[in-house]
Amino acid sequence: MATKYVFITGGVVSGLGKGTVAASLGRLLINRGLKISIQKLDVYLNVDPSMMNPFRHGEVFVTDDGAETDLDVGHYERFTGVHFNKNVNSTMGKVYQSVLRKERAGEYQGRDVQVVPHVTDEIKRVIKEVSKDVDVAIIEVGGTVGEIEGSTTIEAVRQLKLELGSNGSFNIHVTLVPYLECSKEIKTKPTQNSVRDLRHMGINPDVVICRTNRGIEIDTEAREKIALFCNLKDINHVIHAPDCLTVYQVPVNLKEQKLDEIVLEHFGIKAKQGNLEDWKNMVLKMLDDSNKTPKKIAIIGKYASVPDSYISVTEAIKHAALFTDVKADIHLVNPDDLMANSVKAFLGKFDAIVVANAHGRAGLEGCVLAAQVARENNIPYLGIGLGLQAAVVDFAKNVANWQLFNLFTNGKIRLGLCDVKLEKGSKAYNAYNTIQKNTTQTKERHRNDYEFDNAYQKELENTGLVFSGVDCDDLVEIVENPSCKYFIACQFHPELVSKPYNPHPLFVGLIKASLDK
Repeated sequence: MATKYVFITGGVVSGLGKGTVAASLGRLLINRGLKISIQKLDVYLNVDPSMMNPFRHGEVFVTDDGAETDLDVGHYERFTGVHFNKNVNSTMGKVYQSVLRKERAGEYQGRDVQVVPHVTDEIKRVIKEVSKDVDVAIIEVGGTVGEIEGSTTIEAVRQLKLELGSNGSFNIHVTLVPYLECSKEIKTKPTQNSVRDLRHMGINPDVVICRTNRGIEIDTEAREKIALFCNLKDINHVIHAPDCLTVYQVPVNLKEQKLDEIVLEHFGIKAKQGNLEDWKNMVLKMLDDSNKTPKKIAIIGKYASVPDSYISVTEAIKHAALFTDVKADIHLVNPDDLMANSVKAFLGKFDAIVVANAHGRAGLEGCVLAAQVARENNIPYLGIGLGLQAAVVDFAKNVANWQLFNLFTNGKIRLGLCDVKLEKGSKAYNAYNTIQKNTTQTKERHRNDYEFDNAYQKELENTGLVFSGVDCDDLVEIVENPSCKYFIACQFHPELVSKPYNPHPLFVGLIKASLDK
């Protein structure tokens, strides 16, 4: 069977959740026995998100093969369980870079290089590259229909849909249906206008997903109006997607409105019914707090003003909390707001502390204070990246009483999966073996450019710090303080591989330790 394509576009405003829709549809199709791929086409001219400011763009999600990608890829992996590769995320910057490289190499044989056909052909090539050997390729088109930046990508999608034929592709358009409090009514005109813009660009939606606030209903009359003016087959192709209490509720909502059946019927694909019961039960457990122990968790990070910058950390805490029957009350804290004279009283209110990664040295002093308070007051602590540096600096300064030191060297950035060898009997080893039995070695994803200088290892070990994980080149991966019930810091990013149905052991260990506080 030739690969079928689902294109997901968005209109009215950004941030409506196209990535969540793509991830949810991927989950539904996998449950029906199909092999899928998902790809995010970003319309900005950056080559990739690696150089983008987290205060503006949010988290950079790293794949197994070391690609630095958009945060939506994290949703794709958490929902589907698939570990994607570098082709999962393409940008217009990367497309233009490839086109200009080909022009310099003479591949266009001296022709004028133009948006059509050269750039659009490159976009189509990128889409086809990621969809090899799958049943359904889901393509999320970044941006909002009508923007200048996204017009080239929309044109490439139009051309590809024409090449694929009527039953070779399917378009889902995600729009906002606002509710006006003053008149107590929803408004469908923004959706109609967005679809009109999309149709002017040559693409007619097969399904319109209408985003609303929680508690807002879209009645039959509104559905009929949207179906009529958006040229949809019938009102069942108008799908209501209200805000949910948890993002993991979205696949259940879309399944109830038969999105997967609509897509498969269009493609003429016969697939097993698929059982979403395990996922539904997981969501019900997430939403049921009646038998859960409430715990306050602090995430210390200098990008705390932008929650998307730590979305994988936040989700990993939620996954571990679900596993341990804990209701996690998560607070993002800027390290610059931690004052030496009040930090103990402030952080003492929390049941566990995560010091998250950040690039640069800004905020390190506050992170060190957080590590010190956690160590001295036996508050469960998990340091990630910069959080490992903070833990080691605190120990050297306040336990070993060193005055001058430079414990970390700035080397070549490490990206993607790397082997981590665990010290048997260590707290890290015990945490991993709570979930993964007989684990002495694991693979973890990295995005770091500072490494601990091994010249200081023996002296710190003699003072009581334990180096419980190293990579194949003996670079330090995990440190821990055995005098605390749970004080672990790692060089890698455990949050990037955590799933709601398969939480990362280090986060599980942290939340379990919080139950003893």
